[in-house]
Amino acid sequence: MALWMEAGSTPTTENEKADLEAISALKESAAIEFKEQGNECVRKGKKHYSEAVEFYTKAINQGVLSDSETSILFSNRAHVNLLLGNYRRALTDADESIRLCQDNVKAVYRAAKASMSLDLLDDAKSYCEKGIKNDQSNEDLKKLLKQVNSKKQEKEQHEAQVSRALVEAKTCLSAIENRGVKIGKAMYRELTGLKKPMLDKNNILHWPVLLLYAEAMTSDFVEDFCETDMFATHLDMISFFSVFISFFLFLNLISITDYLCSVHFLSFLSGLNMFSEDSPPLPWDKNNDYTRNVIELYYEASSGTPLPRSRVLQYLLEGTKGSQAETSGEEDTSFTKTPSNRSSGMVKVNERRTLHEVLKEPNFVIPQIPVFYIVSKRSKFYKNFVSGKWSPPS
Repeated sequence: MALWMEAGSTPTTENEKADLEAISALKESAAIEFKEQGNECVRKGKKHYSEAVEFYTKAINQGVLSDSETSILFSNRAHVNLLLGNYRRALTDADESIRLCQDNVKAVYRAAKASMSLDLLDDAKSYCEKGIKNDQSNEDLKKLLKQVNSKKQEKEQHEAQVSRALVEAKTCLSAIENRGVKIGKAMYRELTGLKKPMLDKNNILHWPVLLLYAEAMTSDFVEDFCETDMFATHLDMISFFSVFISFFLFLNLISITDYLCSVHFLSFLSGLNMFSEDSPPLPWDKNNDYTRNVIELYYEASSGTPLPRSRVLQYLLEGTKGSQAETSGEEDTSFTKTPSNRSSGMVKVNERRTLHEVLKEPNFVIPQIPVFYIVSKRSKFYKNFVSGKWSPPS
């Protein structure tokens, strides 16, 4: 009997031939039945999609249908896998369907859909163009091609933005490295938000700088402190407007929103000196101790460990299109080595020095943006501060 014949052997008797034809007919009937059951499961809806895949698989495994009929089975299974979100399996099935029958436009459409879902946009476009060439009136393929081209354009624009952000961040990082400046973990981000240094076209760094009044832990913020500027210039230019706004906030006469909008005008108001004798005191400065001639500026020495280069690059990329870019290729070493015998504590800043001259000090690790502390020699707090009895809150 044909049932006992070895695989691949040729029937030699009429009975064996008849048996094989009968078996083939049974398998063909089963394959068609499995196909119909699969179609019915698809019609029933989402809960039956997995069953549909099983039925189409059983139909394929009968191995007796023609290439064109088997192509339809693979195309149908690709359709269900698309509905299930199994895009890689859908693409594999669609490709097999196309291999068996080049004219199966539905399979080409499903291959294009799966490719687009897998972000294989060049492949998706190629499938669409192939399908339209075979069926020029196919509106579904034309519509899909428009979607693919639109997505390709968006992806190319995004990649260009990511590339530009990476170049800018790496250029800024190189400028910081070349200056011997060290970047550490962030402090006081709740006061500043996400702020970063920027490199201008003249290769000059512009830093956001936080000025903290250590005695009251209130602050002023300089959004653009050019590295070539002296500290004295900015202390002279912090305007009366800042005090004016703080005073009105203190009296609840303006909202926080109004305040946040108003700080953008600070850089334009450079003619007034908040520390002059004629200016009103800061709201918390009851004794008017903070006048220009008695204030001093300090930074905290050796306050942290320099971050590895890759971490600094990630920080510079935050908030940009390149924030999700792969930076693991960067050498994961300390950003700049710091002397092991460095001293800690508060270091007084000479106001006649530029920002760059201070930032490159060997014992200054910048907590992502430079932080400086303002104290008054006239205040009772001053003695505790300079003697090291005060330290920033952790």
